[in-house]
Amino acid sequence: MIIMQSIRSKLVIWLIKNRHLFKLKFKPEVVDETFSVKEFRERINKISSKIKLPKNITSRKISFEGINAEWIIPDNPQEDKVLLYIHGGGFISGSCLTHRMHVAKFANECQLKSLVFDYRLAPEYPFPAALDDCILVYKWLLNLGYNSKNIIIGGESAGATLTLSLLLALKDNNIDLPKAAFSISPITDLSCSSKSFEYNFKNDVAPMGSWTIWTKMYVSDNDIKNPLISPQFGNYEGIPPLYICVGTHEIHYDDCVNVANVAKQHGVNVTLRKWDNMIHAFPLLTPLFPEAKKAFGEICEFIKQDTSNNR
Repeated sequence: MIIMQSIRSKLVIWLIKNRHLFKLKFKPEVVDETFSVKEFRERINKISSKIKLPKNITSRKISFEGINAEWIIPDNPQEDKVLLYIHGGGFISGSCLTHRMHVAKFANECQLKSLVFDYRLAPEYPFPAALDDCILVYKWLLNLGYNSKNIIIGGESAGATLTLSLLLALKDNNIDLPKAAFSISPITDLSCSSKSFEYNFKNDVAPMGSWTIWTKMYVSDNDIKNPLISPQFGNYEGIPPLYICVGTHEIHYDDCVNVANVAKQHGVNVTLRKWDNMIHAFPLLTPLFPEAKKAFGEICEFIKQDTSNNR
């Protein structure tokens, strides 16, 4: 059965892809060596600061071992279970401020206490700083008394990559693994050499050149085939159930398909959900158009399934 793309999604995606027009610029932004990380962060923070959380959400800012974090708590959450969310932002941006509203959607829909945190960003802090912070926060949850089988981890974009890297790092360090994980639009080979970077660059919404400049800032002088940098090269044997979501118009499309195949070959229970004509990290755009709303709902069903029992 052929499902037609919704008119609303076409409109929203067109607006995102042509956002330069609203700045009275005739050409889309190109990220090159002159790109200012500082200005980019300030622009995103300014927009994010104007967005309010739902009234039924309680937020509580905390800090531990130098990491700022924020609890996002819905009414009547499952007290013994938690969602650890790793934000995206190309490894060079993103924070509790920019992603608290996204995490609130997950918290509300899944009735889970959810934690988002500020990991260190490139270029000031290249690999392994961000991953080290992810490991530290996960271990902190364990030290709080959360059973690993009551923890779900997940994220989008760079946070989706770090989700996979975190799973591999926990396994390498013999740390109890979470119940399950979801990864929305991860880049899994940071050489950015998969074919979808070529055939989808005009279809996706990432600024031209961003995937090269930003990943270089993160990778720095490290081996790009290190599985903790490019999780496509990891050994997933023993990794818990994994849900991967990607749009067919994403530059990361091949990366998502490839890492799903690798994980399946290692015996992991992998759900790879491919959405026709959708763009990077589109589920976070819920409820703006039907495809985003449905994809978001499916991810939440995966989360709820794995927090409703301890099989």
